[in-house]
Amino acid sequence: MRAGGAKRWIALAAACLLGACQTLVPRGPVEAPPPREATRPVQEAPTVEAGIPRDVARNRVALLVPLSGSNAGVGRSIANATMLALLDTQNDKVRITNYDTATGAAAAAQRAIAEGAQLILGPLLSEDVRAVAPIARAARVPVVSFSNDAGVGGNGTYLMGYAPGQSIERVVAFARERGVTSFAGLVPNGLYGERASTAFLRAVEGAGGQVVSLQPYGRVAGGIAGAAQRLTAKAPYDAVLIADGGAAAAAAAPVVKRGPGANTRLLGTELWNSESTIASRAPLNGAWFASVSNNLYRQYATKYRARFGAAPYRLSSLGYDSVLLTVRIARDWKVGSPFPEARLRDQDGFSGIDGAFRFGRDGVAERALEVQEIRGGTTVTVSPAPTGFGR
Repeated sequence: MRAGGAKRWIALAAACLLGACQTLVPRGPVEAPPPREATRPVQEAPTVEAGIPRDVARNRVALLVPLSGSNAGVGRSIANATMLALLDTQNDKVRITNYDTATGAAAAAQRAIAEGAQLILGPLLSEDVRAVAPIARAARVPVVSFSNDAGVGGNGTYLMGYAPGQSIERVVAFARERGVTSFAGLVPNGLYGERASTAFLRAVEGAGGQVVSLQPYGRVAGGIAGAAQRLTAKAPYDAVLIADGGAAAAAAAPVVKRGPGANTRLLGTELWNSESTIASRAPLNGAWFASVSNNLYRQYATKYRARFGAAPYRLSSLGYDSVLLTVRIARDWKVGSPFPEARLRDQDGFSGIDGAFRFGRDGVAERALEVQEIRGGTTVTVSPAPTGFGR
């Protein structure tokens, strides 16, 4: 309002106030106007839906990971990684909702599907996959899990975890190329050890080598050292596979290399790549192990740390890559329609932080792996990973 207009309004208001001070004498009876009925605008009752709001603009994806309990750290790291992937891709077609498997994986899957999930990412643990898979299968919802247990893959369940058999096959083949002919192995009791043993024997046979000794052990104090002592009776051998983590391998290494085994080459599995301090274990100097490449992971870890104020778990890259996979397929995924599961079986494969991968007929991710050598407190790539899959 202009100043002149404001003055006129003030003057008019003042005149009205002055006029109201005058005494008026009525000339006749005055009838009051009939009262008006108060009316309120009619409002429609809001529609309230159970569960989370419907999203008609984005496809709904469920992330099933442990968000409480003993595995909450890795679960939250995976959840953070999926968020980071959505931000990095600037995707507006996918909505991810987190569900805690620590309070019951089956219940989490049922709730996710009831709330409209058309794709499930996770769970992390193989026992949780066993609980979730039949529920998802009945609802025709594919599952892309982070487990590496090949026994739970297939029939609508796909595994992104790093399979030990692939790591063992890759490092054995590399060792044969470098002239290794006789192999020995140290494997823990249990399911992982059984599968590592089978993969090791097949890989050595397929590469034209020979396994001279394979010693199992219990994961108890002195267990692996005792097995390594028994192994030395079969020395010499060119290389020894230690199918366990870095701490166990470092404990066994001095025994394995004692006496006639001094020139033995140590071989590791994918477990070594999940340990950030593996290169600092002096007894493992010169060892080879096969794993996914860390080149892009280092960049991802820097970005993750800047956003969340902590270092990510190594397995969190699986969450990031599962979102990249989903986003790629979402380009042709009509909102509200079932997830196009056939696209998961694309034999050209996919690419992510952990390099190229594709799902086989068993639902297990086949990965392009590199071979690293522990050398002087760091790891050096001695055989790069393939960039894709040739037909």
